[in-house]
Amino acid sequence: MSRLLLCGFEPFGTDSVNPALQIIEALDGQRLTLPDQTQDSVDIIACRVPVTRFAAIDSVIDAIDMHAPDVVIMLGQASGRSAITPERIAINLDDYRIVDNGGHQPVDEPIEPDGPDGCFTTLPIKAMVSDLQAAGLPASVSFSAGTFVCNHLFYGIQRYLAESPIRSGFVHIPALPEQSLDGRLPTMSLGSLLEGVRILCISAMSHHEDMHLGGGNIS
Repeated sequence: MSRLLLCGFEPFGTDSVNPALQIIEALDGQRLTLPDQTQDSVDIIACRVPVTRFAAIDSVIDAIDMHAPDVVIMLGQASGRSAITPERIAINLDDYRIVDNGGHQPVDEPIEPDGPDGCFTTLPIKAMVSDLQAAGLPASVSFSAGTFVCNHLFYGIQRYLAESPIRSGFVHIPALPEQSLDGRLPTMSLGSLLEGVRILCISAMSHHEDMHLGGGNIS
């Protein structure tokens, strides 16, 4: 039996909901069967994450230490994106356009003063994207997790697990339709997001090495 820690942020800014939180609450405690592995399955354990500098990292580290998962997937909302986008790299920078839920708004500050400039995901993100697309869901690899609390958490957890066999990474998801009643933002239904995250979880547990596919950006 394997364990997957699925982390999702609380609402922030002017939003009263966050699809990441709704997803982890819906999937908490579910057991997923891995394909072609009748003897193996994965239990999902949810972790609610505050949108607060440093406290976000601490909450996920506490959950990792408590549950000893095999894989950690962190979810966050990216308003303006139309696809499910696993992130490739976190950068060592906090530069908040808005205040977080704790009232912090650092500008041009490192997350870890003596840390590396960037930390890469250890999830099989190209395989995850391929599996999502095969299921008919919009997905692509992202090369920027931003400079808000999502990137902050992604960087902090990659640093914490740098010497660990636990694989981890961050995935951004679109907003929900009810968050864009004026139609200005691209959205994805909660049902599609739930299906997508289930696929992400199974894919992350099934692929221990990523697919060797070209997927970079030209511009």
